[in-house]
Amino acid sequence: MIKKNDQLVGCHVSIAGGFFKAIEQGVQTGCTAVQIFTKSNRQWASKPIENADVQTFKATQQKSNISLVVAHASYLINLGSATPDVQKKSYAALVDEIQRCNKLNIPYLVLHPGTAELDRVNETLQTTGKYINQALQATSDCITSVLIETMAGQGKSIGSSFEQLATIIDEIDNKQRIGVCFDTCHAFVAGYDFTTPAGYAKIFEDFENIIGLRYLKMFHINDSKKGVGSRVDRHEDIGKGALGLQTFKQIMNDPQFIDIPKILETPEGDGIESDKKNIATLRGLIG
Repeated sequence: MIKKNDQLVGCHVSIAGGFFKAIEQGVQTGCTAVQIFTKSNRQWASKPIENADVQTFKATQQKSNISLVVAHASYLINLGSATPDVQKKSYAALVDEIQRCNKLNIPYLVLHPGTAELDRVNETLQTTGKYINQALQATSDCITSVLIETMAGQGKSIGSSFEQLATIIDEIDNKQRIGVCFDTCHAFVAGYDFTTPAGYAKIFEDFENIIGLRYLKMFHINDSKKGVGSRVDRHEDIGKGALGLQTFKQIMNDPQFIDIPKILETPEGDGIESDKKNIATLRGLIG
């Protein structure tokens, strides 16, 4: 039987007031893993991370029960953009974010793959993969891996199908530093129905055959306000949306995912209290 404390479960936390504050917030919330932004997610520019901040952050984590910290990349990054200036800024930003993560000893950087602005989907996927590959080569001295997030398929966003993610991964030379973050809400509204045991088995069988489960490094655990195939990205508290508690019970009790970190991105609600409730709900499904 899987024990309640065997899994890395947590949520996105703020670095306001210092990186170490994210660890403190995670502890307050009952996390064993947390996700942060290492910079403003809505700006290209980033303030250098001071060595003193790094030391305080690492020391605070070492004294806590937060076993893993992951980061989410800026939403501005669009490596396959049809605008050369945006491509250039996106590449520079990705390299910078990998280096920032490395400095903080963060092993995973979650990346939204971007949008196909001119509807040239396959070309955009390949360009995105090539730029990720270049960024990994430029940061070969770093430990941080890039995790491409499964997307909802809203608008012109790419990455909503396993085939599209596989196309991006095919462009990467160093397969040890590339992976996938499976967002439950995004995958569901993109058309993957894993709410039943049969559907669940089929989805992850397809993932194995198309991408390979060895690339699944992390879950974003979110219920969905909208139905399967709606392509509308609206997260909901665990058990209160269209996915339902049984879906998350399957994930939390699946032996093949016991070591995969599970990070909540549920609605803010009443802040820490909402996160506490969602984490307790998830842990309550184990066993």
